[in-house]
Amino acid sequence: QAQLEEFGGGSAEIGGSLRLSCVASPVTYGAGCLAWFRQAPGKERERAAAIRVRDGTTFYSDSVKGRFKISRDHAQKAMYLQMNNLKPEDTATYYCAAERRGFCLSGIDDYYSWGQGTQVTVSS
Repeated sequence: QAQLEEFGGGSAEIGGSLRLSCVASPVTYGAGCLAWFRQAPGKERERAAAIRVRDGTTFYSDSVKGRFKISRDHAQKAMYLQMNNLKPEDTATYYCAAERRGFCLSGIDDYYSWGQGTQVTVSS
């Protein structure tokens, strides 16, 4: 079983919505923090949102704050990213990632497990 696996990518129009899902293995879900990173062509991978598994505290980058919502489901061992009011600059490959300590830091080196990624394309 893959430690992390993403679902739900695809295409959307500007202003539209998409919902990403990330299913984790039981051990990986028990990590301190789960996050969504994204990487656009030619750009560095950046953290879009994160959630502390223990208490549900959420973190967002300025570029997605107010438009994206991260959540988790203990029973399903899953994490979600509801993306609303999508913009062309949201086009990227989205990855879910797990971090052990629960600090929910933004650096990619802080995350020890990664999914394969799912593509999100926003166009008119």
